[in-house]
Amino acid sequence: MTSVVESKQSAGGPVPAVAPPAVGTKPKPDPRYLALRNFAMSISVFNIFGYTILGFEQPWLWPILAVLVGYGTEMVFEVISSWAQKRPPRFLGRGMRGMYEFLLPAHITALAANMLLYANDMFLPIAFAVIVGVTGKHALQAPVAGRMRHFMNPSNFGITVALVCFGSWISIAPPYQFTENANTFFRIMIPIIIVTAGTVINALLTKRTSLIVGWLGGFAIQAFLRTWIWDVALFSALGVMVGVAFVLFTNYMISDPGTTPSKPMHQFMFGSSVAMVYGALMLFNVVYTLFFAVVVVCATRGAYHWYLHLRKRSRDRKMEALGVKAATA
Repeated sequence: MTSVVESKQSAGGPVPAVAPPAVGTKPKPDPRYLALRNFAMSISVFNIFGYTILGFEQPWLWPILAVLVGYGTEMVFEVISSWAQKRPPRFLGRGMRGMYEFLLPAHITALAANMLLYANDMFLPIAFAVIVGVTGKHALQAPVAGRMRHFMNPSNFGITVALVCFGSWISIAPPYQFTENANTFFRIMIPIIIVTAGTVINALLTKRTSLIVGWLGGFAIQAFLRTWIWDVALFSALGVMVGVAFVLFTNYMISDPGTTPSKPMHQFMFGSSVAMVYGALMLFNVVYTLFFAVVVVCATRGAYHWYLHLRKRSRDRKMEALGVKAATA
């Protein structure tokens, strides 16, 4: 809305008045806030069920510690960023509600890192993953749609860097922990519940349905290609898709609205690109392939936006120089 108004003002055209909301009607909540809130609630409930019913093997105190580490890291680096950009911190000025909304992304990152990593009795690698994921939002940014935005999926990035740095000490949480203590009926219902909740969030709030379609379709295509060209067992290539870990990754990791495109076609390309990179990494026997595939595609997207920005700035400078020469001629 601001950019439209500014463009009309610079063009000398009239600025249409924006009608205020009718008296007695509540303004519609921000879809991004609703998506973050529902993501945070979903992952919190899943962790509670995980420790009480499903069979999570991490110590029960660790999600609390991870969340506290995430909160502290987010606030510290927000203060540093606000000081560098000469603006007030985003968690000030709106009371407890503003603080609550500000900490939602850190809450999600912390719980995801603790839930998806297994570090035996060592909490420091988990804390490291949380810190890397949260600080990545401040350090890894690119000019997207006219403003600086982070392009690396925080949870995925923190987990991936932790696996690279502590690969001999930690690993991804074993898939059986998501259904270890569940009976046969509940074991079937777990992925159904996750798919249903994730589909509602992604279809109604984050609007990332095209991305998920591209991801699932691309994943199936790369599985068939690996079977046809490299004689990989088709059941092995496609069997990953029926696991709870894959369902969680599809609905709650790859569809992060803050680090994925907003246009449906670009979303489809993003999701299918992650699937193709996954297939290529599998040919080279890269472990933890899902996480590395997202890092590669997110980094490529960030580099592409920087390329567009620098190219535009170079063109603007050339046009300005030509204008100066024409004026002095």
